[in-house]
Amino acid sequence: MFQLHSRAFSGRLAAVFGAALLLTACSDDDAEDSSPALPGTVAFTQAGLYPEGVQYDATGNRFLVSSQTRGAVGQVKDDGTYTQFADDAVLVSTIGMRVDESRNRLLVAVSDPGYNTARTSAATQRKLAGLAIFNLTSGQRTAYVNLGGLRPTQNHFANDIAVDDQGNAYITDSFAPIIYKVDAQGTATVFLEDAQLGAPAGAFGLNGIAYHPGGFLLVAKSNEGALFKVPLAAPASLTRVTLPQALTGADGLLLQDNTTLQVVTNAQAKVYRLGSTDNWATATISGTFSTPPQYPTTLARRQGADSYVLYSNLNALQANQNPPVSVFTIARVTF
Repeated sequence: MFQLHSRAFSGRLAAVFGAALLLTACSDDDAEDSSPALPGTVAFTQAGLYPEGVQYDATGNRFLVSSQTRGAVGQVKDDGTYTQFADDAVLVSTIGMRVDESRNRLLVAVSDPGYNTARTSAATQRKLAGLAIFNLTSGQRTAYVNLGGLRPTQNHFANDIAVDDQGNAYITDSFAPIIYKVDAQGTATVFLEDAQLGAPAGAFGLNGIAYHPGGFLLVAKSNEGALFKVPLAAPASLTRVTLPQALTGADGLLLQDNTTLQVVTNAQAKVYRLGSTDNWATATISGTFSTPPQYPTTLARRQGADSYVLYSNLNALQANQNPPVSVFTIARVTF
């Protein structure tokens, strides 16, 4: 008799637990359904801003954008609201950026192509290469490093930044065949200087850069559409990655995972997804995302998306278009 009642109770208990689990599952599904979807595009209005760099700060739920004409770094919410995040007199033109979440900092490449009429000067135009570092929470500048001073007789354009696991920053120079290194203590050195990384006068050479946890950098050379692999332990032994075609106008890079790299090519109005099965000795194209002819530049990583690409409209700035472009777009990349 006891055995019979025990089995009946167990059956009723199992039914109760089953119903509870079902309700829990429904609750989770409802929560997922009610969460806001990632935006397809984020458009923001700032007349004549001409941003070049973009990053996503997951903690602050915001995109961060640079500006070649103002220098200030702005923040953009998903609804298109733009506000200033950081500004400083040293920010002539801000180019590529890198969010370093683990150290709560934003690294910003600073140059002077002559587009910021309020801050450009004969002493800095086409000569300036700097790295500014800001507290990611407060927007306060914590450091500024003069990179161009390491080679004072050359032209310079600090372009993009990668950060390794130890906090070392690597910065490309588009007007000199140089990759700089700034360690976590702020000491700057020439990490690599190689003639094959140079470009003709007026052309952009080195551009986007990405750190690979395998112990090397991947670096784009814009004028040739080339990609280089640079070992951290022996940078002089750099090699050219074999590609199926030239990535002419290669700009920003984003390492999606160890075997997948995204490359923006503004000259082609495309984002290419590259794959490699031999540790980046060679690469193949596994996907393409076409953009409007609005000069796409750099990419931001955001959880739940392949990436987001910035439409800078720098072609309009270079053509001195009047009135200047007012609306800029950050678009979700899908392959």
